[in-house]
Amino acid sequence: MDKLKAIFHKIKPFLNKYLITIVVFLAFIIFVDENNVIRRVQYETKIRQLKQDIRHYRKLSEESEKKLKMLHSSDAELERVAREDYLMKKPNEDVFIVE
Repeated sequence: MDKLKAIFHKIKPFLNKYLITIVVFLAFIIFVDENNVIRRVQYETKIRQLKQDIRHYRKLSEESEKKLKMLHSSDAELERVAREDYLMKKPNEDVFIVE
């Protein structure tokens, strides 16, 4: 108990109403407020992740558009994709799948 009193007497000159008000205000802003600092950091992280997802899906969309244009451009390419990716065949053919 004597140690606590000694610590209190050492910090007592620094404890005035302004310092206490500032500390309470900062604690309120950091932890209690609806738009506190912790949530803002979490939101920024989420926004960064979503922007990265947007870039990824835009890249996939561009690749799909290129592939679609290529498929519409020639019948040979359309037949190649149908045979390779979807295992389609002509009526008089036999298809053997080798893995």
